[in-house]
Amino acid sequence: MCPIRALTADALCRVCDPASLPFETTVGTPRGEDFIGQDAAIEAVHFGIAVRRAGYNLFVVGPSGVGKQSIVRRILSNQALEERPGDDWCYVNNLEDAHRPRALALPAGRAGTLRHDLERTVAELQIAVRTALEGEEYRTRRQRLERELTDRQDKALQAIQRRAKEAGVSIVRDRDGFTVTPMRAGEALLPQQFEQLPEAEQAVIKAQLADAEDALAVTLQEFNDWGRQHREALAALQKGTAAAAGARLFAGLRSAYADLPALLQYLDQIEADLADSSDEFVEQHDPEEAEPPRWRGQLPEAVEGSSFELRASVNVLIDQGAAEGAPVVYEDHPTHANLMGRIDHMPQFGSLVADFTLIRAGALHRALGGYLILDAARLIESPHAWEALKRTLRSCQISLEPIGQQLEAPAAVSLQPEPIPFTRTKVILLGERELYELLAENDPEFLELFKVLVDFDDCMDRSAESEPRYANLLGWLALEDGLHEFTRDGVARVIEHASRLAEDAGKLSVRMRPILDLMREADCHANACQRASVTAEHVQDAIDAQRRRAGRTRARLLESVRHGVTLIDTTGSRVGQVNGLTVIQSGEHMFGHVVRITARAWAGKGELVDIERDVELGGPLHSKGVLICKGLLGALYATERPLSLAASLVFEQSYGAVEGDSASIAEACALLSALAELPVQQAIAVTGSMNQHGDVQAIGGVNEKVEGFFELCSERGLTGSQGVIIPGTNRRHLMLSRQVTAAVREGRFHVWGADTLDEAIELLTGRAAGTRGEDGHYPEGTVHRAVHERLQRFSEASARVRDVAATR
Repeated sequence: MCPIRALTADALCRVCDPASLPFETTVGTPRGEDFIGQDAAIEAVHFGIAVRRAGYNLFVVGPSGVGKQSIVRRILSNQALEERPGDDWCYVNNLEDAHRPRALALPAGRAGTLRHDLERTVAELQIAVRTALEGEEYRTRRQRLERELTDRQDKALQAIQRRAKEAGVSIVRDRDGFTVTPMRAGEALLPQQFEQLPEAEQAVIKAQLADAEDALAVTLQEFNDWGRQHREALAALQKGTAAAAGARLFAGLRSAYADLPALLQYLDQIEADLADSSDEFVEQHDPEEAEPPRWRGQLPEAVEGSSFELRASVNVLIDQGAAEGAPVVYEDHPTHANLMGRIDHMPQFGSLVADFTLIRAGALHRALGGYLILDAARLIESPHAWEALKRTLRSCQISLEPIGQQLEAPAAVSLQPEPIPFTRTKVILLGERELYELLAENDPEFLELFKVLVDFDDCMDRSAESEPRYANLLGWLALEDGLHEFTRDGVARVIEHASRLAEDAGKLSVRMRPILDLMREADCHANACQRASVTAEHVQDAIDAQRRRAGRTRARLLESVRHGVTLIDTTGSRVGQVNGLTVIQSGEHMFGHVVRITARAWAGKGELVDIERDVELGGPLHSKGVLICKGLLGALYATERPLSLAASLVFEQSYGAVEGDSASIAEACALLSALAELPVQQAIAVTGSMNQHGDVQAIGGVNEKVEGFFELCSERGLTGSQGVIIPGTNRRHLMLSRQVTAAVREGRFHVWGADTLDEAIELLTGRAAGTRGEDGHYPEGTVHRAVHERLQRFSEASARVRDVAATR
């Protein structure tokens, strides 16, 4: 037997030498690199920015706390400063169809100027047009048209009256209209007098009356035609006067925006609408005839019935006038309205109405020509928003289509604004890898729209070159966050903790959120001690405080063991009983917990009962580990005859789900102990997974597991024989606490690294495992020989039972 050697204290934790850091305190630290350890991710971000083609949007994945959002925003902000701002966008009235407002693009900063210029022009137009319509020239020309109409009507009426009088008929104009009566001797003939006339004479008079009425009807029809012509002339005069009054002002506008053809076309339409809207500038003298004042946003018929002031206004959707470079927009709450924009409505007469001034911008509008950052999980929570975003990316335009109103909501008259082109704009989604894989698998459009994967790592290599770079970053973080200066040993302790977070002595965690949280807490401890600098002692105090805050569950479990409620032995030896180790998660903190694993064996038909699986507490990975144990038993002992045993494995006093295969070595040792009837040292705990060849494989949470057993042993008193067997491949992951390394250095506790099951069982039983000889047998006095002999007895007993059964 060649027993495995315990690891030295120096192998249990990779210490950072403060002397290797190029500063005394972080005050003298040069500005650190912002993005160390993320070279591949940064390269992907720059590639996604450079490719200006449809579909090359970015999906950024990585664990929480690595700073993927802040890094991406920093890169985008630096890039955006080198790019020109996007265009201004505004919505204006569509005079041909007010329900379909027009979208106008203007150079950055021009939209706000246009709105101001139009407001000023409209205000001046109101004065100029009203002054012109109230002026002497307009009044004289209007009066001339009215006199011409009156004279024409008077002459026509006089002519018909003269012809009627010659025919013996009188036409009289009164308040109610015209009256036609017969005449006799220059006097009107009364009805009684008319009835007394002979019938022949009555017939003649009736014919005369009919002729006069016909002539009067023809004249009155001419009056109507002349009135219509008069009104048209008045309207033309009014429009011409208004147009003439506004021509100078519109000429100034055209001159100021001569470089924008689309805007000039719109100004032409507004000027034409000014002439058509001249009635609005005529002073109302009768209060009862005056129209009630209008306000922006009323209608149903949208803007058709609104004032010229409203129709000539500009709704500035996006104003880039103050922008320095392209926009970088982060939308924290990407609902459909926040993403796509919305159309506000106002209640009017039992319905909801809108106009183009009530169109509101969304995050897509604000990011035009730049970059839009969204949280993918929050976006997916709103299916309407996700579908709208994909539709925008497919069509390369922002179509503002409001989601349907609820059935109980009042009827709404809405708008269909002209879509706005969505080009040269990058969308960046931030999310977890699981969400990326889910979308890639279930949404056929996803990979076509987000072609660039940006994958952030959670750790970086730890080396003599990377430690100073990491230290500089810590110094810069302390400066940026307003913390006290950190001494070299304080920074070195943070670096060691970063390796602990990475669960690898050869790595450094780049999840900077927990690192910065630790630095803030250490700063608080230094402040409480009235120290000007943060030392390693303060960092350790912060680490210990974090562990205490998350330690209630750990303390309760230790208390249960201390009071004998949970049965765990840390001294002596027992057959078929091994101390296994598990990890329990409590928020962001983990701690190790000791569990008793037991095995029983008897003659049977080759059955290995996993009690955890049978009672549905064991997960698939745990069941896999048990089946691997069964396969190893077959390979070791059933090469010539089948296994004639039955055995059971269980986690004692386990009342929750059991998952993972990290206990398979402990289960195999318990099973071998039970079969060989050899006691196992209870002062040693075991962790590690196993393959079918008996090789020990690495597991996670090795530091927490070792410390969990150490804490239990320390509470009961260290004897010098206690320790933990870990997989040999986990040596590089060890970053154990100062208490454990000190106890190992003093010989009061041990950590062994096993590469095979044989090494573990030898240490636990104190007996050689044994190697099968050329004759197919194991050496005398070995573990495998004891197991093999007992299995032979099981086989012989089973054969006797079969023989007895056959003779009956």
